[in-house]
Parts: sequence; structure tokens; C-alpha cells
Amino acid sequence: MNATMIDEKELTALDRCDVCGAQAYVRATMEHGELLFCGHHAAQHIDKLCEVAVSIQDQRDRIS
Repeated sequence: MNATMIDEKELTALDRCDVCGAQAYVRATMEHGELLFCGHHAAQHIDKLCEVAVSIQDQRDRIS
């Protein structure tokens, strides 16, 4: 795992998944920007994100 798991400003309902537009629970900070993912799409891509992201903020534990 290359990415650092961090606690940043909490994601809100205004933060939307870049894939489907659902509420984002994961922020992947890349070298040149960031990507937001809902829980579903984060689960699909988390392994690759951990390899290429500078940091990952994972708040999927907030999904009820």
C-alpha cells in the first residue's frame, strides 16, 4: 500500500462520486487532483487506488 490513510475535512452530502453521482465516502488524492467515490465504487477500485494515490480518506464506516 503506497497511499497514506488520512483524516481530512469530513466528506458531506454535497461531495459526490465522480463515477455515478452518489454521495462520496472516499477521497483519493492523486498527484494532480483528487477523485471522489461512493462506497460501492470505492470497494471496486480501492486496491488500485492504494497503489497510485498520494493519500486516501476513507469514511465508508459512516454508511448506514
